[in-house]
Amino acid sequence: MIHKAALLALLATLLMPAAVVLPGTANARAASVNRAGLQVVLEAIGPDVPRDPTTEIKISGSLVNTGSEPLTGLRIQMNYSSQPFTRRDELTAYQAGQSPLPAPWCCQSYVQAPIAPAGKMPWEFVFTPEKLNFTRFGVYPVVIEVIDALQQEVAALRTTVTYMPRDVRVPRTRLAMVLPAVDQPRRSGDTVFADEGLAAAMASGKRLDDLLTIARDTSSAKGLTWVVDPALLDDARALGGPHAVRAKDRLQQRPARTEAARWLAGFREAVADHPVIATPYGDPDVAALAHNGVDDITATGIDAARIVSRQTLGRDTITDVNWPVDGLIDHDGLDLLATGGVDTVLLAAPNLPPATPPGTPVGTTGTSPATSAGIAAATTPDAWATLDSVNGPITALVADEPLSETLGADTSASGAALAGRRRFIAETAMIASEPVTATRTVIAVPHRRWDPDPAYVTGLVRTAATLPWLAPVTLDAVKRGKGAPIPRAGLTYTEQDRRLELPKPYLSSVKKVGARADLTAAVTVARDLDAFDLAMLRLTSSAWRGRTAAATPYVQQVGEAVDGRIALVTITGSEQSRLRTLAGRDGDVPISVRNQLGPGDAGRVVVRLRVTSAQPELLRIEPYEDRLQIEGGQNETIRIPMTSTTASGQTTVKVQLTTEDGRAYGKPIELTVRTTGYTAVALAIVGAALVVMLAAVVLRVLRRRGGRRPVAAPPVAREREPAGSES
Repeated sequence: MIHKAALLALLATLLMPAAVVLPGTANARAASVNRAGLQVVLEAIGPDVPRDPTTEIKISGSLVNTGSEPLTGLRIQMNYSSQPFTRRDELTAYQAGQSPLPAPWCCQSYVQAPIAPAGKMPWEFVFTPEKLNFTRFGVYPVVIEVIDALQQEVAALRTTVTYMPRDVRVPRTRLAMVLPAVDQPRRSGDTVFADEGLAAAMASGKRLDDLLTIARDTSSAKGLTWVVDPALLDDARALGGPHAVRAKDRLQQRPARTEAARWLAGFREAVADHPVIATPYGDPDVAALAHNGVDDITATGIDAARIVSRQTLGRDTITDVNWPVDGLIDHDGLDLLATGGVDTVLLAAPNLPPATPPGTPVGTTGTSPATSAGIAAATTPDAWATLDSVNGPITALVADEPLSETLGADTSASGAALAGRRRFIAETAMIASEPVTATRTVIAVPHRRWDPDPAYVTGLVRTAATLPWLAPVTLDAVKRGKGAPIPRAGLTYTEQDRRLELPKPYLSSVKKVGARADLTAAVTVARDLDAFDLAMLRLTSSAWRGRTAAATPYVQQVGEAVDGRIALVTITGSEQSRLRTLAGRDGDVPISVRNQLGPGDAGRVVVRLRVTSAQPELLRIEPYEDRLQIEGGQNETIRIPMTSTTASGQTTVKVQLTTEDGRAYGKPIELTVRTTGYTAVALAIVGAALVVMLAAVVLRVLRRRGGRRPVAAPPVAREREPAGSES
């Protein structure tokens, strides 16, 4: 069959009129074919891993004419090498088309009929490892090449065949696959959504629905670890209840979205048997926070993640493992994570590279590719490493870059899913074929907000479970390998990495809102999660990198909500007359504080009342108990003792609510205190009246005593003499 195809190809080449061309037209001919839109599509290749030399291997696909003119005079051939790749950097260069095909090469080819516009022509090659002289475990290059009549390559597709003889035994490489479920902030308040974006992302066939499909289809698979932002779960919970949507600066009340409740319940069930790592709530940009002095919010995000993920998933999640944005962190960010309780970080390979780059000649420090026999064979380092932090050693788990790219590959193009799967098989086989006897761990994690193809990702997970050189493990099971670790160069964080962080002007506006939000937390008695903790974490999300203009409305809305809450605890009476009268030179002035927050612990506040005199030499504020604990919906009053040094007049006093540590809470008000002499005059009048009254009483008593006389003795009766008698 092969010899017949080669003969036909030779005859076609000799008989084609296009073979006679003017000098200098060959390149133009090749370019015209390329511009016409010839595409080589790989549709099937198998088996994944042939184990016997006589196993039949079939590669098939199509040539697709995406142009408007018919394509003729083309020949398709398969090139291959009987020598496998020796290093992974060779495989990478080959797949990128950056290296020539290694020799020796043999060819199978046959003539293709003309391809009509928008048409396609199938192709197929069948062979065995024995026929192509594949003799040992390794990854072999195979190129499907399209040649025109002038022997110019006009299109090519590079793929690989992995062959593992049945008698070969290699240490199984431990593979941890990490799948992220991270979105972007959707709310500015507890139940206020910025738009309908979350519901749209949960629709059938959309990104979040695809993540749910992957979770369901791999629910029983081994070796999977999920990384979840609890803010996404919290948003789903809020959308599953009555909520509001902001539209043109107006809030529109909406009923509960049942699809959100179904999504959350389905995800909770699908990941029940897998470890779940929770990012800090909202997935904050930790590196940017560390570089802009916003130090406390990271620990708050870790605490919030623990609470919210337990509420939404009904289980504890892993919060002492952190995956920085893009897997990149510097020592400032690492220290911030360590003080928040993190003891393990998941990093990208460029952030913690080997001390000696792969392919570097022994005894040098350059980065030129390997070109001589004195070059050390490059091997894949174990994922486990350690770093120093202010809290002591931190475990670093370093992801494998090619495997991560393959797991998160865009498979929208025709044939891309199969090509990605073939690359995954080849990369893992290359690792296993390296001259290392110790068991190693490699980690694959796609980019943070990937838009995956469920069938492709599920297929990779299932493939990993069947490859004879892999042992799937979860991330929490990754331990230090038994062999000597490959030295690493330390954290590498470039100026370009810093420029990608949330910018300083944006974080400055966030810090201003945060300072006011801290006031509401300082006066609130409840200490579970403060009212604006979650909102502030959403404002610092890494999702706003490169798009802070989209986040600015959120900052404004949160700021308005903070100011509105502050205004609910106020000094009463300030909206009416601000005149207070102090009768006399000293006395008490009552000042009341109203708490309009809701009832319960969330509405209970503790504030202090600070009263200062504008003229202390005229009006002195005497010591008083300034602490107030006020239940939601209640008022409390403090009587402020004051002493005036003048008989009469008026003085301004400033009244300010403060937190317990003395920070001003809300705006101060000014009261005018008027002092009068009324009390002294009243005392004089009362004293004089008392004197007069006492004098009157005394006089009256004296009169009564002076007006009394002795009572006369009754007259003695004389004896009547008898009439006519003489005296």
